[in-house]
Amino acid sequence: MKDKKVWVGLVQMTCVADKEANLAKATAKIREAAAGGAQIVCLQELFTSLYFCDVEDYDNFQLAESIPGPATEALAKVAAELNVVIIASLFEKRTSGIYHNTTAVIDADGQYLGKYRKMHIPDDPAYYEKFYFTPGDLGYKVFDTQYARVGVLICWDQWYPEAARITSLMGAEILFYPTAIGWAFSQDEETNDEQYQAWQTIQRSHSVANGVPVVSVNRVGREAEMEFWGGSFVTNAFGRVLYQASHDREEVHVQELDLNKSDAYRVHWPFLRDRRIDSYQPITQRFID
Repeated sequence: MKDKKVWVGLVQMTCVADKEANLAKATAKIREAAAGGAQIVCLQELFTSLYFCDVEDYDNFQLAESIPGPATEALAKVAAELNVVIIASLFEKRTSGIYHNTTAVIDADGQYLGKYRKMHIPDDPAYYEKFYFTPGDLGYKVFDTQYARVGVLICWDQWYPEAARITSLMGAEILFYPTAIGWAFSQDEETNDEQYQAWQTIQRSHSVANGVPVVSVNRVGREAEMEFWGGSFVTNAFGRVLYQASHDREEVHVQELDLNKSDAYRVHWPFLRDRRIDSYQPITQRFID
């Protein structure tokens, strides 16, 4: 079997109100990751701005842009210069009145490969995403990059095994999750830990069930009434945590992944082989009364 290893870069950072400043910071950190050997670099969810969905404010629609557009064009130049794949989560203006939470994928030669639009849209206190985002209509997506076939899902998608399963069945060799999630200031430490552990555990389970590595990249820092919990992490193809970032610092990390291991895990733990696809029709129902 041909040796297939890939080095992935995670950028966990704080953001400010200035879009250009955030893009410049992200670009600098992409360069740092590339200098450390990264071949694929994933940025956090909505990295060009503060997490604006904590309020319902019509002025925030001014933060959106077309995809492809200014941000992807700037990042494409960096990707081509550094020979790295860039996974970039952006606020997309599709047309007047239709906006999406979207991640663009740019190949190592600077080619724009396409985008994934977030399918699961939350609506909770401080996460009023349904006010801003139309649910994705492109379906689940994989992207054939120079280094690997990658699947991209976004934040709230993390909690849905169906999304990870379908993306894996499409041939994704790595699942990437750009994310923005945090703790309310009013919470106690026990609640904080419970929430973080649930968040990481559900994503590790996607890795185990599908035999693929997971790369989850979260923002960090205080914004409004939220402490974004960072904790970005990488698993191997059986859910073992290879790296976990801090909860309170900006970090750039480069992690080696051996994509050949997926075959070994899937052979010895044949969850895909033993799927009873003939029995799964009820999953399409909202609830079975």
